[in-house]
Amino acid sequence: MSDAVLTSAPQAPHAAAEAVIEARGLSKIFNEGKLSVPVLSGIDLTVAAGETLAIVGASGSGKSTLLHLLGGLDTASAGEARLKGRLWAGMGEAERGDWRNAHLGFVYQFHHLLPEFSALENVAMPLLIRRTERAVAEAQARSVLEAVGLGHRLTHTPGELSGGERQRAALARALVTKPACVLADEPTGNLDRSTADQVFNLMLDLARDQGTAFVVVTHDLELAGRCHRHLRISDGRLA
Repeated sequence: MSDAVLTSAPQAPHAAAEAVIEARGLSKIFNEGKLSVPVLSGIDLTVAAGETLAIVGASGSGKSTLLHLLGGLDTASAGEARLKGRLWAGMGEAERGDWRNAHLGFVYQFHHLLPEFSALENVAMPLLIRRTERAVAEAQARSVLEAVGLGHRLTHTPGELSGGERQRAALARALVTKPACVLADEPTGNLDRSTADQVFNLMLDLARDQGTAFVVVTHDLELAGRCHRHLRISDGRLA
C-alpha cells in the first residue's frame, strides 16, 4: 500500500499521535444468491488523532463500505477494525451503538436534519439521546453552531437554511459530542464549488484546532488534495 502525500496537503500529525482507527486485513464479500462479490480485500489502515484522510475511487469501488466497516455499521468478512483500541467484532449491538455515540461522528452527502426541528435542536439531539440535561445540550450545540458560522441561525429549521448552511449544521451535529473521529461520506457532493470549498476548509480547520480526525470519502480530487493524505480504492485495495 502506498500512502501518497500530496504536496499541497497540510502537515500531517506527529508520528507519535494516538491511533484512533485501525484496520488490519479488512475484507468484505457480499453474497447475492449463489454469487459471491468481493468488494474489499486485505485493507490495512491507521488514522491518527487530528489526521485528515481522503479516500477516493470510482463509484462502486467500496469507499462507503469501508466507512461502514470502520464505523462498526457493518461486519467484515475477514480481518478486524478497531476504534480507540477496541475491536468492533468483540461488541454486542447495543455496546457498538454506545461506543459509536461516544467516539464517532457521521456526515453524509444528504444532511439528514429533522425538518420539524430548529438547527439548535437538531445539533443538540445526539446529546439529548445520551440523556444530557437539555440546558447543557443546547449550550454545547450553540457553541458548535457558532464555531461553524451558524450562530445567527439557531432558531431556523432546515427548510429555512441554504444548502451550505444545512451541511454546516450537519457537521456541527457530528461534532457536538466531541468525537475522536468523523466519518464523512461525500459531505460536499450536493454543493456548488464555492460552498464545497467553504465546508471542506471548515472541516480541516476543526481537525487542526480540535484534534478531531476526519476520514472523508470524496470523488473530488481537488478537495482530497487538501487533506494530510489521500488513498485510492481500486480492485478492493487501497493504493
